[in-house]
Amino acid sequence: MYKPSTLALVLAAFVAIFLLLPLFAVVPVSFTPARFLSMPNGNWSLRHYQSLIDNPAWLTATLLSIRIAIMSATISTALALAFSLGIWMFRPWFASLLIGLVLMPMVAPPVVSAITLYFFLISLSRLNDFVGYDTPVGVAIAHAVMIAPFAVVLITVALAQVDRRIDLAARGFGAGIFQRVFKIIVPNIRFGLLTAFFLAFVLSWEEIGVTLFITSVNAVTLPRMMWMGLRDNIDPAIAAISVLLIILVAAVILGKTAISTLASGKK
Repeated sequence: MYKPSTLALVLAAFVAIFLLLPLFAVVPVSFTPARFLSMPNGNWSLRHYQSLIDNPAWLTATLLSIRIAIMSATISTALALAFSLGIWMFRPWFASLLIGLVLMPMVAPPVVSAITLYFFLISLSRLNDFVGYDTPVGVAIAHAVMIAPFAVVLITVALAQVDRRIDLAARGFGAGIFQRVFKIIVPNIRFGLLTAFFLAFVLSWEEIGVTLFITSVNAVTLPRMMWMGLRDNIDPAIAAISVLLIILVAAVILGKTAISTLASGKK
């Protein structure tokens, strides 16, 4: 097994510290006793963490972001699975064109996508107030449009590792298309599906560019709430919730690493 040299480890540690320092710089700011973003000058305070508890708007925005992220991740993963399976199973001669069209939101300027989705949701609002501009379902649909290409890439890569002869054998034994999909193909790409769903959830959770165009006062997500705090009054509570999010992400990463290590040890 290849082992990196000491110099490579030192350089990797230096790069990691360089990238992480801006994240940790927000920690002391979250303990400032002042009403504006600043470093604590001798006195440390938990007032801004307390404000997260006292102000129900933060909890409401967090729960709304979770709901929207789950909906958009489910929609985008399902659509990506259907598209990728169609390309993998039927191999149309214009598959490259279809993939290019699906991946277009990844390369299009976010402002262009945001304006397009804004007019689309405004049109839906005229038909139904439940799905449209400034509604949780409308935001979830817009997020799904933006993150579906990423799910398509992950699921397509997972399908590329599946032996096509398995599907041919199932078809030879008389299995229908739904049996082949849900009993043969999907179980073989379940980790790819879980990865696509998790990535879609994260991308929807932190999406802010498109959200600013398609929301107003009813569907205020956590990123929009933080943006409003920075834009309007530079609320130090933003630093406090940023620290909590950093701790949450670090806990998830460490937990995943521990689970992977235990699984490798058992093997």
